[in-house]
Amino acid sequence: MNSSNVPTGKSILVTGCSSGIGREVALGLADRGYRIFATVRNEKHVSELNRLRLESLQLDLDSSESISQAVSEILRRTDGELYALINNGAYGQIGAVEDLSRDVLRAQLETNVLGTHELTTKLIPVFRAQGGGRIIQISSILGLICLQYRGAYQASKYALEALSNTMRLELKASGIFVSIIEPGPIQSRFRSNSFRHYKANINAGHSAHKEIYQTVEKRLQGDTEPPFTLTPDAVLDKVIHALENPKPKVRYLVTLPAHLLARLARWLPDRWLDRLILRLE
Repeated sequence: MNSSNVPTGKSILVTGCSSGIGREVALGLADRGYRIFATVRNEKHVSELNRLRLESLQLDLDSSESISQAVSEILRRTDGELYALINNGAYGQIGAVEDLSRDVLRAQLETNVLGTHELTTKLIPVFRAQGGGRIIQISSILGLICLQYRGAYQASKYALEALSNTMRLELKASGIFVSIIEPGPIQSRFRSNSFRHYKANINAGHSAHKEIYQTVEKRLQGDTEPPFTLTPDAVLDKVIHALENPKPKVRYLVTLPAHLLARLARWLPDRWLDRLILRLE
């Protein structure tokens, strides 16, 4: 896209910028002339991102107080204006559905859905007051189809998809555009972070799935990326389109597996899709 279309200096809030997609998106948009507020959960990353020409703040999606403080500070710095919100902050809890305690599932939803929702609802009035804005939700192909042992994460992404689709309808004619980006495999720390949460919250040795968990652990700790894995800049390209196109798309699929699985989910009967997915894993 021609950089002359970029609204230079417009402010954007991006969550989950310590690594992976969030970091790439924040840096890439800063290169295009946007003013980026890159938020992170862990305060230790703030100074590092500030050195990379970003304005970084701590924002913990599990804390209403943290969300309010970050929003207030960003709006103070921008005189109450914001061009876009990019909701990227999330993590993946691995484990069979029957091994997920209520607390573990609640924690997954607190970060990936409820915190994201609270942040978004705090900024919608800002967008309304200024006559428009962009909300970009970094979802996943796992918000459209389900794989084994990812039930908690998939529940969060299905919920994010539902809230986003509903917002889009409710915000029609407001000047606020809602776009959903659904990546497949992307190079990031996602697997290592998922392994950490898995080890902390799943008692594999006492599970009916303990033999399969051995394979899951090898995959999470391995260095080999899944087939057709792309670098985070593939997501950045879609974000740029969603930010700068006068009529952004409702959803953007990223990676070949995401495109293929999304189509198969529409075309195949459920049981056929189940058989295919079980063979792929």
